[in-house]
Amino acid sequence: MLMSGFGSALAPMNLTMAMLGALIGSLAGMIPGVGPTPAIAILMPLTTVLGPAQGTIMLAGIYYGAIYGGSTTAILLNIPAELQAVPVCLDGYPLAMKGRGGPALGIAAISSFVAGVLGLIGLVFFAPLLADQALKFGPAEYFSLMVLTLTVIVNLSGNSIVKGLIMGLGGYLCSMVGLGVASGHERFTFGVQPLSAGIEMVSVIIGLFAIAEVFHTFGERGVGARAPKIGSVYPGRSDLKEAAPAMLRGSIVGFLLGLLPGCSPAVSAFLSYDLEKKLSRNPGEFGQGALRGVAAPEAAGNSTCSAGFIPLFTLGIPSSPPLAILLAGLMIYGLQPGPTLFEGTGSFVWTIIASMFVGNVMLVVLHLPLVGIWVKLTEIPLRLLQPMILLLCVVGAYSVRNSMFDVLVALVFGVAGYFLKMGKWPLVPFILCFMLGPLTERSFIQSMSISNGSFSIFVENPIALTILIVAGVLFVTSLLLMRRTNLRLRNVQAAALE
Repeated sequence: MLMSGFGSALAPMNLTMAMLGALIGSLAGMIPGVGPTPAIAILMPLTTVLGPAQGTIMLAGIYYGAIYGGSTTAILLNIPAELQAVPVCLDGYPLAMKGRGGPALGIAAISSFVAGVLGLIGLVFFAPLLADQALKFGPAEYFSLMVLTLTVIVNLSGNSIVKGLIMGLGGYLCSMVGLGVASGHERFTFGVQPLSAGIEMVSVIIGLFAIAEVFHTFGERGVGARAPKIGSVYPGRSDLKEAAPAMLRGSIVGFLLGLLPGCSPAVSAFLSYDLEKKLSRNPGEFGQGALRGVAAPEAAGNSTCSAGFIPLFTLGIPSSPPLAILLAGLMIYGLQPGPTLFEGTGSFVWTIIASMFVGNVMLVVLHLPLVGIWVKLTEIPLRLLQPMILLLCVVGAYSVRNSMFDVLVALVFGVAGYFLKMGKWPLVPFILCFMLGPLTERSFIQSMSISNGSFSIFVENPIALTILIVAGVLFVTSLLLMRRTNLRLRNVQAAALE
C-alpha cells in the first residue's frame, strides 16, 4: 500500500504541491512570528479548489517545512523564528560566530532529514500500536511529564541556578495572566482589558530573542558588530561522526513524545538538548558551539512533527496547533480521521505518507545545495538588516491576533530582553515555563478534580509515579553535574591565571 502511495505521490500535480508546501513552509519558518500555524491558516482557502490529496499534501508540507526552516535564522542570526528553534540557537549561533555556520546548517538539515524519515518509518509500521499506548496518558501522567520537562531548567540556567529558577518563576507567572484555567476569572490583568486574553507567546518570543537581539546589535554598532562567517555547508566526516548519535537519540525522543497529544516539537527539542548535555562527558562545551547541541533538538523537533500524524490519522487527535488546522482541512473534505480512515480511504492516507517521504528529500535539496541563498542573509549590512528584522517582528507580532497590543508586548519584552542579556540572565527558562505553565496548571487541576483533592493520584498511578521519580533523579543529577562543571571551570581558570 505504501508503494501504491508513492505511485500517486509522484504524480506531477502532487509533486508540485509537495514542493510548494515545502518552500512556503521553509520561508514561514524563517520569519519570526509566522511559523506553520498562520501559514497553514492563510492557505486553508485553497482547499476549496484543490483535491483532498493535493490540498493535504501542500498543508502537511508547510508544517514540516516550517520546522526545517526555523533553524536557519536561529543559527545565522541568533533569532529563533519558532520556539523549537530556541535550543538550536544555544550552540548554532556560537558555531556561526566561529566561522562554522555552514557545517551547523548542514548538520541541522541532515538531522531534520534523518529524523523525518525515521519518524515516517515509525508512522508506517507502528501507528496503531503506539497511538493506543498514548491513550493511556491521563491528567496525572501529563502533569508528571510536565514536571519532568521542567527539570530541564537546571541545565539551561547557565552558571547560576538561582537566576534560572527566578526566570522560570517569572515565565510561569506571566503564563497565568488572563482567564484562569479553572475559574474563568481574570488574573493579573490590572484592569488592562487586552490582557484578559493572556500574553501571546509569539510576542514574547519575538521580543526576548528577535527585538532584544536587534537592540543588542545597536549597542555594539559603535565598535562594529561583525556578521558570522560561513564555511562549507557540507559537514566533514568527523562532524557527522560527532553528531550521528545525537541525531538518533533526538529522533527517538522526539518520536515517542510526538505520540502524546499536546506535546509540541518545542518540548521535545528542549528535552533532547537537555539529554545530550547530561550524556556528554564535557557538558561545559554546550552553549559554546557543540554540533550535538544543534543535531539533537533539530532531530527531536522534526521527529515529533512526523509522529504527530499518528494520533491525527488513527484517532483524530491533533497533537499541535498546525495539526489542529490540518484536521479542520480534512473535515472540510469530508474525511473523518480515526480508526476507519485507513480502512475507508486507505489510498488517500498512504499517498499523504508517501508524499512526506518525498517532501523530506525536497527539503534537503532546499537547505543544503541552496543554502547559499539563505547564507546571503548574513551579508546584508547591519544598518539595513536591523530595520528589516524589526519590521518582520512587528508584522509577525501583529498577524497572530491582528492586535497592536501584541506589538506593544513584543517591544516591552524586547527592552526587557536587552537588559536581561546585558545582565547575563538566562532567557530559555522563562520561555520554557511560560510555554508549559498552562499545560501544567490544567493537568494538575484536572488531576485534583478526579481525585477529589487528594495528591494520592500521583502515587497510586504507576506511570505518573515512575515519571515523577525519574524527574526527581534527573533534578538531583543535574545539580550534581552543574556543580562538577562549575568546579572544572574554576580549576581551569585558576590554572590559567597561574
